[in-house]
Amino acid sequence: MAFIYYVTQIQFEYGAVKLLKQECERVGISKPLVITDAGVKAAGVLQKALDALPGMTVAVFDQTPSNPTEAAVRAAVAMYKAQGCDGLIAVGGGSAIDCAKGVAIAATHEGPLKTYATIEGGSLKITDRAVPLIAVPTTSGTGSEVARGAIIILDDHRKVGFHSWHLVPKTAICDPELTLGLPPKLTAATGMDAIAHCMETFMAPAFNPPADGIGMDGLQRGWAHIERATKDGSDREARLNMMSASMQGAMAFQKGLGCVHSLSHSLGGVDPRLHHGTLNAMFLPAVVRFNASAESIQKENRLNRMAQAMGLASGSDIPEAIKDMNARLGLPKGLAEMGVQREQFDQIILGAMADHCHKTNPRIATAEEYAEMLGDSL
Repeated sequence: MAFIYYVTQIQFEYGAVKLLKQECERVGISKPLVITDAGVKAAGVLQKALDALPGMTVAVFDQTPSNPTEAAVRAAVAMYKAQGCDGLIAVGGGSAIDCAKGVAIAATHEGPLKTYATIEGGSLKITDRAVPLIAVPTTSGTGSEVARGAIIILDDHRKVGFHSWHLVPKTAICDPELTLGLPPKLTAATGMDAIAHCMETFMAPAFNPPADGIGMDGLQRGWAHIERATKDGSDREARLNMMSASMQGAMAFQKGLGCVHSLSHSLGGVDPRLHHGTLNAMFLPAVVRFNASAESIQKENRLNRMAQAMGLASGSDIPEAIKDMNARLGLPKGLAEMGVQREQFDQIILGAMADHCHKTNPRIATAEEYAEMLGDSL
């Protein structure tokens, strides 16, 4: 049975951050905890959000790591309770937004965070007690501002997903102006993350025509504008389209993802220093090749449809086109350049096969096939 559900209120325009207080009032937040990171604070972006909250008592947690951890969630929960907060505002990339979603669970639900992880059967344990959250993305990558999921590294070092419609932010404030100062490498890595989301959700076999349409439009926008956004950070049209591609990829998440993300999640847990979007860019070519023979891919002509959105002649051109794009954007040539070694493969494969994205790929990969994809991506 197809389940199609779009619920987030989105404010999308240049200058939208000025609506932050209005949205707090709309959802009943009077004393928010703002969750962000040191980089967003140093860049002056956090201050823009705080300036949009005149007269409100605000607490700030600015210690979100590049990959959110259970320890960071605990620290933020302690601040949330100590300051008597009644809602959350995430200002940052996917890490800050996902950390805030972890806080939304842990501040109001008993037991260790892993109790609520998707692979632990915890999704149904997340209730409407979850703390209300407003998301203000400052990168164009994860799309977590419109998604029901969060990825967090647990104390046991597993990088796992949490999924519930109760975690969807009450409002997504998408202001492309907040991304204008994003450095080129981060623009490229987060942009390829968005493109990976659009592509992998489109390849997922679930029946959801609206998600397919949203993902295809997002892919077309992302592929056409990522180089411009990377080379000229002040290109307003490119920044707007990349933020839209990011949002659209996540709106299509409800179809499921696949091997790109099962591998990225696992490897990100093995080595938390590695950037998720960059990993997705490294895995995409091998996974597209692996998926090409899937019945659902061939029946729906999905590779050629993606190629058309990317301005390519054929679906068979996609893997090399992605590699060429990665090179033009200044991203690594492969996993080896990122410090990944073959000795880590067994651990990565074990995590990938346990990941919630493993079973929504159009082909269910074996351990041997994951090893081939890792080798091709090295």
